[in-house]
Amino acid sequence: MSTPRNTPGLGRVVMVVPTYNEVDNLEWIVSRMRAAQPTVDLLVVDDGSPDGTGEVADRLAAADPAVTVLHRSEKAGLGAAYLHGFRVALDEGYDVIGEMDADGSHQPEQLHRLLDALHDADLVIGSRYVPGGSVVNWPLSRQAMSRGGNLYVRVLLGIHVRDATAGFRLFRREALDKIDLAGVQSTGYVFQTDLAYRAVRAGLRVVEVPIEFVERVRGDSKMSGPVASESLRRITRWGLRERRTQLAHARQGRSTR
Repeated sequence: MSTPRNTPGLGRVVMVVPTYNEVDNLEWIVSRMRAAQPTVDLLVVDDGSPDGTGEVADRLAAADPAVTVLHRSEKAGLGAAYLHGFRVALDEGYDVIGEMDADGSHQPEQLHRLLDALHDADLVIGSRYVPGGSVVNWPLSRQAMSRGGNLYVRVLLGIHVRDATAGFRLFRREALDKIDLAGVQSTGYVFQTDLAYRAVRAGLRVVEVPIEFVERVRGDSKMSGPVASESLRRITRWGLRERRTQLAHARQGRSTR
């Protein structure tokens, strides 16, 4: 990693940026981040992109000590890439570890909103669905799927987070320790919901701040119908497990009266 840089009041901050076939976007998003937040480091985690993304990342890292690259041998899922990046960042002693997409949907120019909120939180989520948040260039069908999925999460899991599927986040390192990353098995997009759920269950202070989410203009989205279906299946299993636990506690409470 690079020579330590500190963000006032927060310490060392790094954004983990997973990539797979983002050759058209990576340099653009890294340059924007370095301009918007010069004290924040970037850790690019490339899953063996065949389009040359890894080579672009290496070139950026060679030119800028704030940029580091992890090369993985295969495309193993978003959650797996984040878990690898988190472990490396924790080992390197970062105080704050963040997530963001490489495609420009998360705007580095809005990262200051998350950084400011982290002074009074353990996990900050850049949310599309709190007052002031918005989505740009999504068809109504995609918005309906996303909003419906988040409503399903809130109802089934019983958490207050309005955008549990969001991927623009900041964690304090202590929060990641309490979440128990070693026990996380989610490797796909449901990883985001998994960590939000774990954070709430662990009693962490979770804060959402509004962001403007912009649909990518270059490259292809990694979200698909099968990916969304798998996420819903996992969330349903967690919700049913949560309901069984609540029912067992209620029965136990009645039996001790």
